[in-house]
Amino acid sequence: MTFVSHVQPRWSDMDVYGHVNHANVVTLLEEARVPVLFGEAERAGLTELPKGVVVVKLGVHYRAPIVAAPGRSVRVEITLTELKASTVTLGYVVRTGPDATDPVAVTAETVLAPYDTANLRPRRLSDEESEFLKRVLADA
Repeated sequence: MTFVSHVQPRWSDMDVYGHVNHANVVTLLEEARVPVLFGEAERAGLTELPKGVVVVKLGVHYRAPIVAAPGRSVRVEITLTELKASTVTLGYVVRTGPDATDPVAVTAETVLAPYDTANLRPRRLSDEESEFLKRVLADA
């Protein structure tokens, strides 16, 4: 299934060209995945995943500009595209507005690794974490 998040671009996210700039688009991706990787994970009883996840790799492809408008969110659809023992790859579709029919502005992909905050290094996903990610994000 696809996890849908709505995020609100801020006026300060806009650049001189009148659209949300690259760095702030990356921040929107982060804001979209936090509710699932931390909030939903905690509600599912997971204790380690919400403690830390780090970005290993990021790819962003721009299709149309995102413009910040008061009270207007953008829809971010997140799917699980690959699950390995120690990484998870998420795919994103960011739309220009809040609806599933709004044009696609950005497609992106992040490779993430769960992080062991006590030992300060990436770690493997637990079986419970893998099952959670499949259940909440798998597009199958």
